[in-house]
Amino acid sequence: MFKKLDQYILKKYLTTFFFCLLLFTLIVVVVDISEKTDDFVKSKLGPWRIFVDYYLGFIPRIDAMLFPLFVFISVIFFTSKMAGRSEVIAILSSGISFKRYMAPFIVGGTILMSILWLGYQYVVPHANKIWGDFEKKYIDGPNTNPDNNKSSFKQKMYFRIDSNTYASIRYYDTVSKSGSGFVLQKIVNNQLQYNLRSENFSWDTTKQQWKLEYVSERQITGINEKVTYSLMRNASYNFKPRDLRKDEYLKDQLSTPDLNDFIKLEKLRGSESINSLLVERHNRDAIPFSVLILTVIGVSLASRKVRGGSGWHLAIGFIISVLYILCSRLSVVFATKGNFTPLLAAWLPNIIFGLLAFYLYRRAPK
Repeated sequence: MFKKLDQYILKKYLTTFFFCLLLFTLIVVVVDISEKTDDFVKSKLGPWRIFVDYYLGFIPRIDAMLFPLFVFISVIFFTSKMAGRSEVIAILSSGISFKRYMAPFIVGGTILMSILWLGYQYVVPHANKIWGDFEKKYIDGPNTNPDNNKSSFKQKMYFRIDSNTYASIRYYDTVSKSGSGFVLQKIVNNQLQYNLRSENFSWDTTKQQWKLEYVSERQITGINEKVTYSLMRNASYNFKPRDLRKDEYLKDQLSTPDLNDFIKLEKLRGSESINSLLVERHNRDAIPFSVLILTVIGVSLASRKVRGGSGWHLAIGFIISVLYILCSRLSVVFATKGNFTPLLAAWLPNIIFGLLAFYLYRRAPK
């Protein structure tokens, strides 16, 4: 049951966190505006359009990235202030155990962890789409450099649709969602059973199907072969325009249910980028959980009254934060570029710093 002390700690924890979040967000936005002023001028958009088309994507994206760091700083700052005023000593001397003292911190950490988890599943992917679309259109796209028109063109694409069906595309435009030279082949037991060729194809947004033009089909059964021709037909396949786009922003822009479906298709197709997709999926669970771990580390560190006060606690917290980010980045690189298991790569920083949190908790003042 929550007492006044628990309410006091929880209130201070959450208010300190949201104040840090707001303060750092304002600083980051001001720095970003100073760096992208020329790009905003070239885009010829008004302040409101820049806010809606860019910063509504940029702010949630950067906040989610720095969320665990904000939590860590908030916990250390608030708890070290309590320790400096001898409030922690008074609490523990009154007979309250350190485990019970940590209860409101765990509740606050759980609340913030849940917010970040929901954000990574749905809000951040949508924000990444807003940010990515602006980057491609006004900063990296053809509006900034006419030569970049070719960036939307893809040639000679080969991929597997299912265990027996393979497709190839001679040319595809990701902007118009149309292309040419589409070939589909079904091979069973090393024998060609079906072959489809289409001169031109495009995505029908109304029917959510592919529209094929000048189609020839061959159905092969043993030594018999049946060939049919058609000027136009609609077809449904388990790939959509987003699957053919495959740019650097795609995996970050998919909500978790869509990302799960995309991973299943990429596994079926034998994609080489499957590890980066799996790391992204596991990170969406692992990163929010780090909020709890960093909360325990922060409370265990800052509850001890030291001569350096808050400055000493913040310095140690900064070092731990840098080590956590470095460990996280290295594990991702090993998973995407090497043979590291994506699940282990995503959770390894939590495992290492979870052990550190347990050690610091055991060493905390009782």
